[in-house]
Amino acid sequence: MATIELTKENFSATIENNDVVVVDFWAPWCGPCRMFAPTFEAVAEQYPNVVFAKLNTEDQQELAASFNIRSIPPLMVFRQQVIIFTQAGMLPKAEFEHVVQKSLEVDMVKVHAEIAAQDTQSA
Repeated sequence: MATIELTKENFSATIENNDVVVVDFWAPWCGPCRMFAPTFEAVAEQYPNVVFAKLNTEDQQELAASFNIRSIPPLMVFRQQVIIFTQAGMLPKAEFEHVVQKSLEVDMVKVHAEIAAQDTQSA
């Protein structure tokens, strides 16, 4: 699957309608972002059942701010609408592949149970 560009118009639908979404927050002026782009694309080709998306923090400042993006490039992995991984800075290809693979292996029943338990405790 090709990498998609996220905007405020398609962000929610993309997260809600896909099991796993890997988001690369980037900007055109960011050297590390440009260096990471080929790695992001290469790994995206290996996982056709995962949505790989890029969010231009210059064009989508409000959306980037909603995730407290203060420096780039951070990565986030959403699984069933839950952020299960976040990291500032670019990853080497092997480490990025590992993150994607491990994200697919996360027991989401357990994650949702933990979130429900936390919600109950804070209510």
